Order: sequence, then structure tokens, then C-alpha cells
Amino acid sequence: MASDTTNGDVLVRVENLKKYFPISKGFIFSRQVGAVKAVDDVSFEIRRGETLGVVGESGCGKSTTGRVILQLHKPTSGHVFFEDVDLTSLNETELRALRPKMQMIFQDSVASLNPRHSVGKIIGEPLHIHRMGSARQIHDRVIELMELVGLKPAWIKRFPHEFSGGQRQRINIARALSLNPSFIVADEPISALDVSIQAQVVNLLKKLQKQLGLTYLFIAHDLSMVRHISDRVAVMYLGKVMELASRNALFRDPLHPYTQSLISAVPAAMPKIERQRRRFILKGDPPSPSNPPSGCVFHTRCPLAVEACVTTVPEFRELQPGHFVACHLTDTEEGSKIPEKTVLASETS
Repeated sequence: MASDTTNGDVLVRVENLKKYFPISKGFIFSRQVGAVKAVDDVSFEIRRGETLGVVGESGCGKSTTGRVILQLHKPTSGHVFFEDVDLTSLNETELRALRPKMQMIFQDSVASLNPRHSVGKIIGEPLHIHRMGSARQIHDRVIELMELVGLKPAWIKRFPHEFSGGQRQRINIARALSLNPSFIVADEPISALDVSIQAQVVNLLKKLQKQLGLTYLFIAHDLSMVRHISDRVAVMYLGKVMELASRNALFRDPLHPYTQSLISAVPAAMPKIERQRRRFILKGDPPSPSNPPSGCVFHTRCPLAVEACVTTVPEFRELQPGHFVACHLTDTEEGSKIPEKTVLASETS
């Protein structure tokens, strides 16, 4: 398991986590004929006060991983430890007692807000559910939260449709903070926002983390934004973690070919540097998670795949201090670096 606890206490520990969604056939006598392997043997740790970014293509299992960690989906197997408590072994009553410490910011700021409720009721609802104070205390707490996320208290009686996308996401953030959580799963909280608003929301999350001592699992497609907010980054592909390292190590020296391809797709800020860069564009589409390839799940799109990649699942292991990778090519003398000629051929094809 990916483990590195030397630089802080571990708040969340995920061990061999799997989530398979059954595929059934038949209307009357339904039977399971397969499974979608959304999360397949994932392990990592999140230290208290840090941000772990999770990136990867659509359908790779990022959001499902976050939901399973919070037990919104029950895992097929594996364990999730929060403050050394195994969440997968708790019943509903025991889990409910821990809910205030673990919250989620959802991607869709429209669908996640009840259009019939005012902002004050939306933000205060968790406080009512967990009976945390009188009506007056809850009202005062809602006002405090609105100011904390940059919303005017005078808007407390407005409804979600009266706000912009960025403001609605601030409402989501305020609701997530209402119970004073220590851990928040941010499920692509900026993907539906304008670029200028994305930066504002990310900066707000960083400010709140420093002010309140929060720990984030930050899920996103945008590698440049993940690089800005994350302390460490996990790269997922088809339900598995391909690489896990500190932000600087991952972007400076990516070891997995899939990580290299993702980073090569990020445009450089300087036009001169951008013209000189060589990109590696992946061929084809990701395989179906209901029928993943044998061996390394990336071998069908990897330009460096060897026979071992087809037959044997690579071990997720630590190659450098704090830098984990699942790739057979790291055992070879050539390593897993994509040759220049391969990059050029892929770019021009």
C-alpha cells in the first residue's frame, strides 16, 4: 500500500478499495452477468491538513472513489479508515455520528441545491438534521458561513436560481462547512465554472484550508489547477492508481507513460515554450471498465508496452521516497520514458 506518514498524521487511509457495480440481465428473473469495475484495488493515504489531488480521464473512477470513501457507495471490498476508525465496518447509526466530520462539495452546483429552498435553509439544513443549536443559533451560524465564503448575508432569503454558477458553488462550500468538518471531498467543484471564476473558487478553498485546518481530496480534470492546489497527486486510469507522488515530483519527473501523456497535454503559458514542446497524444479510447484488459490496464494504449504488461498486473510500489508507480517498465534500463521519436510520431499522426 502507498504509505508515507513521516510528514504528518494520517487522517484518511484507503486499503485495497474496490467498487464493482453489477450488470444484470433479464426483466423478471434478473441475474448478474458481469460488473463495472469502477474502483479496482486502490490504496493511498491522506495526511491531516493536506490536499490530495486525483486526476484522470472521464470514467476512470475518480468520483466513485470519493463517494466510496464517504460511504455514499458501499465498497465491494477493502477498507477506509478515518481517524483510525474503519468506516466500512460501521452501521448506519455509528456512521451518522461521524458524518459531520466528512463532507462533500458536488460538481453540479444546480442539481445539488434544492430549487425550492432558500439559501439560508440550504446552508442550515445540516445543522437542523444533526440538531446543532436552536433556530437563532442556526441562523447566526448561516450568516457567519455566508460571510466566510464571500456571500452577502442580505441574500439569505434568495433562491439558487437567483445566483451565478460561482455563487452557487460558494453556497455548496458553505453547506459543506456548516458542521465544522475536518475532511472534504471536492468532486470537480470548478469544472462547470468559467475560467476566471475557477481561480476564485480554488483560492477560496485554499484560504479556508489554511484558516480552518481542512483536509481535501480534490478531484479534477484540469492538471494546471490540480498543480496549483494539491500537495500530492494521484493519477487514475480505469479504476486503478497509476502513479502517486508529491506535486513537484510528479510534474517534474513523471514515471508512468500515462502520467507523461496527461502532462504533455497541458499547454505552456509561454508561446515560445509551447512551440518547442513535444506532445504525446494517446491513441484510441479507454477500454470498458466492465471488461478491462489483462495485465496492466493501460497496455492497450501504451506505446512502450512489453509482453509482461499484457500478462501481469504491475505492482504499485515506491520507487523513490514518496513516489509510487505501477509500471513494469520502471524495472528496465530504458525506464518508462517515452522516446522522442515516439512522441513526434504520435503528435503528427
